[in-house]
Amino acid sequence: MKNFALSLICLFGLHAYAQQTNAGVNSMVEAEMKAGYRLMNFTANENTANYDVTHQKLELEADPAQQYISGSITTTYTALENMGSIVFDMSTNLEVSSVTENGVSLNFFQSGNDELIITLPTTQNAGTAATITVNYEGAPFDVEDSFVAAEHNGVPVIWTLSEPYGAKEWWPCKQDLNDKIDSIDVYITAPSQYTSVSNGLELSKQQNGNGTSTTHFHHNYPIPAYLVAIAITNYTIYNQQAGTAPNEFPIVNYLYPETLAESQSFLADTPAIMNFYEQTFETYPFANEKYGHAQCGFGGGMEHTTVSFMGGFSRELIAHELAHQWFGDKITCGSWKDIWLNEGFATYLSGLVVENMDGPDAFTTWKQGKVWHIAGEPDGAVYLTDADTLDVNRIFSSRLSYSKGAMVLHMLRFKLGADVFYQAVRNYLADADLAYDYAKTPDFQAHLEAQSSVDLDEFFNDWVYNQGYPSYNVNVAYAAPFQAVVTVNQTQSHPSVSYFEGPVPIRITSPTGQVYDFVVDNAFNGQQFTVTIPFEIESVQVNATYDIISAYDNTTLSAQGFSLAGAMRLYPNPASGILSLDVPAGVVVESAVFYNTLGQKVLQSVGKASSWDVSKLATGVHLLSVVTNAGTVNLKFIKD
Repeated sequence: MKNFALSLICLFGLHAYAQQTNAGVNSMVEAEMKAGYRLMNFTANENTANYDVTHQKLELEADPAQQYISGSITTTYTALENMGSIVFDMSTNLEVSSVTENGVSLNFFQSGNDELIITLPTTQNAGTAATITVNYEGAPFDVEDSFVAAEHNGVPVIWTLSEPYGAKEWWPCKQDLNDKIDSIDVYITAPSQYTSVSNGLELSKQQNGNGTSTTHFHHNYPIPAYLVAIAITNYTIYNQQAGTAPNEFPIVNYLYPETLAESQSFLADTPAIMNFYEQTFETYPFANEKYGHAQCGFGGGMEHTTVSFMGGFSRELIAHELAHQWFGDKITCGSWKDIWLNEGFATYLSGLVVENMDGPDAFTTWKQGKVWHIAGEPDGAVYLTDADTLDVNRIFSSRLSYSKGAMVLHMLRFKLGADVFYQAVRNYLADADLAYDYAKTPDFQAHLEAQSSVDLDEFFNDWVYNQGYPSYNVNVAYAAPFQAVVTVNQTQSHPSVSYFEGPVPIRITSPTGQVYDFVVDNAFNGQQFTVTIPFEIESVQVNATYDIISAYDNTTLSAQGFSLAGAMRLYPNPASGILSLDVPAGVVVESAVFYNTLGQKVLQSVGKASSWDVSKLATGVHLLSVVTNAGTVNLKFIKD
């Protein structure tokens, strides 16, 4: 009989470990902070909320050798209330030359608040439609990264990156998260030696006879202004095929010629990732058009609808940006407070790719990196405050919007079960009120609750709206042979949560290395659970496979242990015919060997038998060695 006193405290190099394991996420976030990282004082423009954009035609002219753009933006819209004027978001670095409606010039004014205010010829009644064309030109601010003219291998390149507030830096638009453009046509006129890229299908490329060509793209799905994008350079096009009949579609990759072979090798995983997402969730949301990548000169990537702009082609980055086509592009966060519905999902899906392609051990390592990244600081919520939305660094916090958002999703899967969780997510994606529109956190919670019949208010209050994480102190004490009392206590890293209620995974390990995992549903400090255990305990661990967010957990194994031999009884003893073994619940006999007092084997049994015929054995003392799933036991009996 052994006494155990084990205290396991996870206090290893937290910050260094988190930085190492999340380097890929941090580089991704650097790009996804993207354009507008200096636009800290932008707030939702209430002046653009009185109309619904139904179509926009962007006729753009640009030369990648210049930080300059000119064009005409034709907007068809429907008035949501009586309107005497219409307002577009537009930066002061762009200059409007004229505004027309049906060929008639309209008065306009560019305010210092990055607004283009257009006076309508008459009051436009609610429910009526109109079309206005704005002609403009200018040099977008090169410090904002929303419109960049640069070089790769000595060749000029232009790309745009508008999330969250950068679209107005290069075209007059409506960029709040309250409207999606029902469809767009994009015409890009550029020097003929270059290839132009935008959202949707390329319908034509026309030579203009003056050294330029015009490429026409049509995108027939709703799209927010920040996901409209263009790129221009000497791309080489590399095509792949994806989808299954009847939803087959091309993957069109626009690649720098100087790194073509290397990029192609990384892109080989893209169809398999696409296939996994389609099987897990639903058909690619833009299967009638294309998916693709356009190489650009920044770290990380940006999920422009149907064509992600990429600074590199790691598998994690490809998986992350592709995941956004469902979570971010099909369903877009309804406010920047809800950015985790974009970034948490995309990060989690990149983890699911690890689980699917590399196996459970690699997925555990992935989750471990996220948990320690989150625990690197004691505070921080997934959901943003009003003040947070003015800080692009906070919107795109790699620790909170990405890592914590992803682990909250995994915890929901762990709490509700994989089948329920995935079906709820599929229902969320298929919701006619959300699909190709905007969603907020309560919309997602409602689908989880409808599918699971579980009230998740407590979970969302603790893990989404409030801050921090728990640290567990778990004590395991023997109550009886093959039974243990598990006592759970918890401290919180931040006072906003009084107690993190929910499942706590615990792992026990035997002296021979056998592992047994179980889960307790913990609701308060000092809560005790009686657990049937299959073997003698050597050690205890909380959250061994990182299925919840917890850190600095402490475990103890206390009180007297038990002897497996003491938990078993041979009867009758002495015995003359049938000898039986009383086996505790959970213990399975695998084999038995009988020895005489000289150590000679006299009888052997293989299998799950727990009684034996000993009538042919000689009288006297015998030894019985029983191998079980809980260990080997040596017992003594007397043969009459």
